[in-house]
Amino acid sequence: MKRVGIIGVGNVGSILAYNLALNNSCDEILLKDIREDFIKALSLDITQASISNNSKTVTKAILENDVFKDCNIIIITAGIARTPSMSREDLIIKNANILKNILNDIIKYNQNAIYIIVSNPLDAMVYTTLKYSNLKNNQVLGMAGELDSARFKYYIKKALDFKVNNIEAKVIGAHSNFMVPLVSSIRINGKKANDFLNKAQLEKIIENTKNGGANIVELLKTGSAYFAPATACSRICNAILNDTKEKFICSVKLSNQYYLEDAILGTSIIVGKYGVEKIIEENISENELIALKKSAISISESIKSIDLLIK
Repeated sequence: MKRVGIIGVGNVGSILAYNLALNNSCDEILLKDIREDFIKALSLDITQASISNNSKTVTKAILENDVFKDCNIIIITAGIARTPSMSREDLIIKNANILKNILNDIIKYNQNAIYIIVSNPLDAMVYTTLKYSNLKNNQVLGMAGELDSARFKYYIKKALDFKVNNIEAKVIGAHSNFMVPLVSSIRINGKKANDFLNKAQLEKIIENTKNGGANIVELLKTGSAYFAPATACSRICNAILNDTKEKFICSVKLSNQYYLEDAILGTSIIVGKYGVEKIIEENISENELIALKKSAISISESIKSIDLLIK
């Protein structure tokens, strides 16, 4: 029995559930949210969509904590969404408290699950999950780098005047304005970025990538992006459920990669049925390493506020 639990069934959670159900990714999807009638309706709707698509996946609304159990994967998207006037860091204390309460409710029934954190501020919420649970480091990862890398690739493609068959690009570090888009990693049809893009173009691409989420928030007015985060998350889920050993960029607890001991940071990892099966240290330039260390410091400052203000 392959079972996925989703806590916080807003735009990201509902699209994620729909994607997993239609792709026949698992046997059951368990939905948990404070809006009980909403998830009852949504579970019916998604299950009926599954039947229409000849998928075996059944989606269930779960109201009691002890029924939300035995999940292979738990995705947590719950929390207060950003508004145009808020940064990710503005959310930290409120969402850390929400996450702590969720873990208190469900952790004892799902001690072997892999936990994928989507709630913002992402890196601080990965830390919160590890702090308020007995989970192993490999069981907790944050979905962020895959999303930021997709945005990086989008702005690279947008800057080019020709059709591109293949763009490779990576973003590591914090899921914030301290993220580190790796110019050294860019490959366009197998060639380096400097073969196609000048310095001014690259600076604009990096700026747009760092503001990619905020731009969507500004346009939406009432929330943040959902299709791209849900798609990235569903890909990670499939890698866990099918033990594919795929490479993703996620926020995890490091063990001296980039000379950073015990930092929570986005980097490449290998994902399989045990969650984080390997942490990969990217080959980055000296300037990128300096930027990454600044990124780690920004996350540690957020973590300090959790340690000080949450009991």
